Amino acid sequence: MGKQRRSYPPEFRRQMVELVRSGRSPDELAREFEPCAQSIRNWVHQADVDEGLGEVEELTTEDRQELNRLKRENRQLRLEREILAKAAAWFARETDSVPEKPSDS
Repeated sequence: MGKQRRSYPPEFRRQMVELVRSGRSPDELAREFEPCAQSIRNWVHQADVDEGLGEVEELTTEDRQELNRLKRENRQLRLEREILAKAAAWFARETDSVPEKPSDS
């Protein structure tokens, strides 16, 4: 079994970012605290992106959360549409009628 990923509170992450920005290295902080150095580097990078300091155009944390919310909503809507299509087909079979297509004229 691999290591289980631990979630650190946002305040702890902010403190690690501040320590790196004040001159401490991620490797040094990793030895002193629990997260690995790469996690700390990732937090610093994401904080830079969130604050507009990143060189590359990337999603902010807020944008990423919104994207994930929209993806969940999209999945739900697709599922609902599929269920409605199946229900409409079932009702059409049960009533032995096929719904007429609306005319555009």
